[in-house]
Order: sequence, then structure tokens, then C-alpha cells
Amino acid sequence: MDKRFQITFKASEEGELLRTAIERHGISKRGLTSIKYRGGNILVNGEEKTVRYQLKKDDKITIIFPLEEVSEGLIPESGTLNIVYEDEALLIIDKPPFINTIPSREHPVGSIANIVCGYFAEKGIPSTVHIVTRLDRDTSGLLCIAKHSHIHHLMGIQQKKHQINKQYEAIVHGHLSQQEQSIIAPIARKESSIIEREVCEQGQYAHTDVKVLQKGYCQDYPVTHVRLQLHTGRTHQIRVHMSHIGHPLVGDELYGGNRKLYNRQALHCVYLEMIHPLTGNPISFSSKILDSMRNLMNNEMLEN
Repeated sequence: MDKRFQITFKASEEGELLRTAIERHGISKRGLTSIKYRGGNILVNGEEKTVRYQLKKDDKITIIFPLEEVSEGLIPESGTLNIVYEDEALLIIDKPPFINTIPSREHPVGSIANIVCGYFAEKGIPSTVHIVTRLDRDTSGLLCIAKHSHIHHLMGIQQKKHQINKQYEAIVHGHLSQQEQSIIAPIARKESSIIEREVCEQGQYAHTDVKVLQKGYCQDYPVTHVRLQLHTGRTHQIRVHMSHIGHPLVGDELYGGNRKLYNRQALHCVYLEMIHPLTGNPISFSSKILDSMRNLMNNEMLEN
């Protein structure tokens, strides 16, 4: 059985070059080179053709990609994955806190990528791990993984076009004065740190929308449950923006939060919406915040 990833579509125009039809379906020049030199095939009505072949309307085009190799240094591991959705193109999981999305120097094993790599090996899925939407180690919630480099490329195009809708919920310090607000403030790496980010004029454009869900107290500290919509995807964007307006995330010591109330930043990705890279149909997924986060608000609830 041929385990190589493949896509099939029909020619839509009489006389169109095969190369043009391939490009129109989002296959990059890099992907085309890989197909040509690393064991892939381009078929028209079951016969191999060059990209200069002139198509007839409704010709059946099959693109067979070469087998992927697991990234060097990515060690397959067994572990539990909370799978929300899976098909031949995508894997959506609900990530727990205190686990890296990808390995790091400090944590070379035990990451989501390590476990997914082991899962792919167990299921006989010939793919390496392509992270589409990455979460910080201590952030929980929905995370999207592509099962092939071509799918990863297509999802990257969606991200650049702001077609992936990511929404989070967080518990932040203090009571916000506005029910809804937009934070538009550029973000850059802090000169004195390789990890920390800050708002500065020389930074990259960043936009976060904030909506208050509930106000209350936790151990006599005023806290607010908020919903956050990301319009850009800068590193630590939510954490930096909320700290910037004087309401850092509970538990986020790096940006001014109190760790006594919670042992991590109280942040969870609750919603993902995107266009399926193969069908073109919109798909969406939801996840509830963890009970430990919700309990921060159960101490004393206030009316909005």
C-alpha cells in the first residue's frame, strides 16, 4: 500500500498548463521541487506528465508527495493525547498545561511534538510533526497540527491572511473599567532578555480584543474573567498586552502576575476556527477552561 500523501483535483480550464493548475492549488515551488527530486509523482488521468503538459477540461490531476522523514532530534514518545478532531490532513488536540508544544534545550523530551511523533509511528502515519498554532508551555487549550508539509504550507497561508480565528479566556488581575476594548500596541523582544517581550514603538504590529465575562475576587484580590480575540500572533501577545494595560494574567510572574493565586498563567485557548485546507469548508472547535481556572472566579462573583 502506497502511504505517500496525495491530493486529487480536476482541471478547470481547457488548455491550461499543468504547472499553473498545480500552483493554483497552493503547491509551493519548494513542494514541487520535492515532488520532482525526492520520490513524488504528478499524474494526469493516471499517467505521469511534466508540468508543461497542456490540460483538457476535467482532466483528473493527482499529486503524490514523497514520504516525509521524522525531524532529526525529535524523539518519539508514548503519552496521552486529548484528540478533539483528526482526519488525513489535521490533528486538533486539547493541550494540558505544564507541557511544551515543541522540545526545547531545557525540555528535550516530553513535549506535545514528541508524543504526537510517537502517535504517528504507532498508527503508521508517515509524517513528521508540523505545529500550526503553538501554545506556551503553561498555556492550555486547543492546538492545531498539520499532518503533512503541504498542509502546513496551506495553513501558513491562512495565518498570513488572518483566516485562523483564535480565541482565549484568561483570569487577570484587577477589575477592567471597560466592558470591551481593543489593544493595538506593537510588540518586540526586550533587549535585556531572550524570552521576555514588551510593548515598544519599534515592535511589530499587534492587535488583541478584550471582552469582560465576569468580575470577582480571589483570596481578596480583585480578578476578572476575560475573553480575548487575537488578530495577530506575536510571541506572548496576550500576556504582554494585558500587562501593558495594567491587568497581567493571574499566575504570570514574567509579566507582573501573582503566582500565589495560581501556579501558571491563567490562559486557555477556547476556540479555533479555520478553513479546511483540502475541502475549503469552514471548521471550528471549542474547549472549556479547566476547573482550576474556573475556581479562581468562584471565590466571590460580582455582577458585571
